Amino acid sequence: MDCPIKITVKSQYIAERSDPVKSYFFFAYHVTIANNGNTQAQLISRYWHITDANGNTEDVHGPGVVGEQPKLGPGEIFEYTSFCPLPTPLGTMEGSFQMVEENGRQYDAIINPFTLVASQVLN
Repeated sequence: MDCPIKITVKSQYIAERSDPVKSYFFFAYHVTIANNGNTQAQLISRYWHITDANGNTEDVHGPGVVGEQPKLGPGEIFEYTSFCPLPTPLGTMEGSFQMVEENGRQYDAIINPFTLVASQVLN
């Protein structure tokens, strides 16, 4: 069965919160979660797998997102912005949101890998 939850992410480098001299690169990412299914689904928890340019990884697990466990009815969208500091100007994030439907069915909505890139890397 196809996952009824579609997740899109856009990342942005925040130069004014970064300090490249101290190997501190600050990124924002904006997440859009859309319920394309026929039943309400609630986001109960999140999992992020973060990798920096040196190959170091960090796994983050937690309840909800930005302090919320949103319920999305059919056709509804939930959006939020969060942040990720890295010691390198380049990295990736991927993961999943654990969802539960009204009938109790649980599944993972997959978040495809996306890149965190500081503007100076693009030059």
